[in-house]
Amino acid sequence: MRFEQQVDNSRSYVLPFVTRTKQIESETKILEIGCGEGGVLVPFAEIGCRCTGVDLDKIRIDLANGFLADFVKIGQVEFLYKNVYDDDFLGQYKNYFDLIILKDVIEHIPDQELFIPYLKNLLKRDGQIFFGFPPWYMPFGGHQQVASRKLSMLPYYHILPKPLYRRLLKLFGESDRTIEDLMEIYDTRISIERFERIIKKSGLQIKNKQHFLLNPIYKYKFGWNPVKQSRIISSIPFARNFLTTCVYYTVGIS
Repeated sequence: MRFEQQVDNSRSYVLPFVTRTKQIESETKILEIGCGEGGVLVPFAEIGCRCTGVDLDKIRIDLANGFLADFVKIGQVEFLYKNVYDDDFLGQYKNYFDLIILKDVIEHIPDQELFIPYLKNLLKRDGQIFFGFPPWYMPFGGHQQVASRKLSMLPYYHILPKPLYRRLLKLFGESDRTIEDLMEIYDTRISIERFERIIKKSGLQIKNKQHFLLNPIYKYKFGWNPVKQSRIISSIPFARNFLTTCVYYTVGIS
């Protein structure tokens, strides 16, 4: 079940990674952007954090309110069908959060050069942001696994020029909806190098990072244990993107 996978992945990998550079305790204020069903926030709520989840999918917000009903009822967790750019959201939460989480989200967000520095408005001075995402050039960085069985396990074809990529999807009978969803990912694609450039340009500082040869989430999808990327591969610009299925970063205001 997707929700249970989110909970276990967060408890086993996200929370331990975050705590290497940021103390997390009762009353720590946390925002998750693109929270989906809310599973990532469960381990943080269990230790007493004050959690806010936002998403642009109303159905998922409703599911999150159901899954975390006990925490919502006591006011420890809230889920909002909301855009973080909205004036009322910024007015309420300006410089409020100790930690902002974006787990498998930044690769879906347009105008990352504007979005990432905007997050500083929501962050306390000593706060941090967690990013976890698949680099664009990794074998399935285009999220093409959502395609039909004919194409879902074919690696790297998402890096074709956009017209050829669209034509291939059409040729293999993908629906217009699936094609448009994949084209959105194509337009918001992000590599390790571009991400790190945006972080630096935004006045943020990398506190910690971990690249994975095998994404921790593959434990649930394929039964594969996570494998950290070798330091040698991680140090080779551009080439590392093709062999790195996931990256974790924590960043803070420099």
